[in-house]
Amino acid sequence: MKKLFKILSIMFIIIILIIIGGYTFMQQLQFGKIPEGERLKAIQNSPNYKNGAFQNLPAASEPKDTVSLSTKLNDFFFNKSKRNKPATTLPSVKTDLKNMKPTENVMVWFGHSSYFLQIDGKKILIDPVLSESASPVKFFNKSYEGINIYTIDDIPDIDYLLISHDHYDHLDYDTVTKLKPKIKKVITGLGVGSHLEYWGYDKNMIIEKDWNETAVLDEGFEVTATPARHRSGRDFKSNQTLWVSFVIKTPNKKIFYSGDTGYGTHFSDIGNSYGPFDLALMECGQYSKYWPNSHMTPEQVVQASLDLKAKKLMPGHWSKFSLSIHDWDEPIIKVIKEGKNKNLTVLYPMIGQKVDVKETVTSVAWWEKVK
Repeated sequence: MKKLFKILSIMFIIIILIIIGGYTFMQQLQFGKIPEGERLKAIQNSPNYKNGAFQNLPAASEPKDTVSLSTKLNDFFFNKSKRNKPATTLPSVKTDLKNMKPTENVMVWFGHSSYFLQIDGKKILIDPVLSESASPVKFFNKSYEGINIYTIDDIPDIDYLLISHDHYDHLDYDTVTKLKPKIKKVITGLGVGSHLEYWGYDKNMIIEKDWNETAVLDEGFEVTATPARHRSGRDFKSNQTLWVSFVIKTPNKKIFYSGDTGYGTHFSDIGNSYGPFDLALMECGQYSKYWPNSHMTPEQVVQASLDLKAKKLMPGHWSKFSLSIHDWDEPIIKVIKEGKNKNLTVLYPMIGQKVDVKETVTSVAWWEKVK
């Protein structure tokens, strides 16, 4: 009996230590902070917030299936493509972002979903992740070799920082906290400002919008938060902040950024309400049969761009992190093929390459030289 009591006591102590350790770990700054107070009241007034969480548009949740969690984990860890990550360093071109001519209207892709735009004299940064991992722990979801060519010092003062949602591959604690002195205004979805304010951003510089709400910025510049079909969360409690796409309107250009999203009628709605667009920055990678409603296949990306009435498509959400199990370069190969079939111009610059937003031809298929 004494031996059993001793064993149970040890087990109890171990459980308590695990609980304390887990709680302590979750208090780290990178996890952010869920909305509360006046911010939470504003969220609760949103028509897109029901039953204690933000909801997707009708029929936008992931389908019910009979596949077990163990099967999914087995696929993710053991059935990945042998080319899930590049075996060699990716090529890149480092553009001097600080010394561009004010008259240049350009885009620079940092890989995955991070973009720098200079349009009509304003500098815009979208979902910047300059860190080497998309995770609260540094050893998980590591970036590819050769991808991280830009540092915080390379980034000029930014007029508008756009954050589509709070997942780690779009909202990076290290990047946004170090960028803070360079940022003039932040535009994001409802609730995401809670993380930023917790990390030291002045609440007066954060603009949070619901779907189809517009932030009127400087003269001729507007950003509208538009619908997406996805999810959010940085800990175990999901969908406490809103995921959005963006319509970026400047005096002479209109640009769309998809954020993360599944395909749906929201694209044609956005195209009819806000299009046509000079350029669509669209997610095209990290799709899976297990989450068809929160990420698009390459073929759907092309159709979504056509629904938006976009003149050109710039595919992103690939070429930095492998978050699904397909070949690392499969998304761009399939998007280009489908774009040719549908007569849509597809841009595919190297990481860091400066691209004029009027451009219709970019570099060669640089990924073909990567093993």
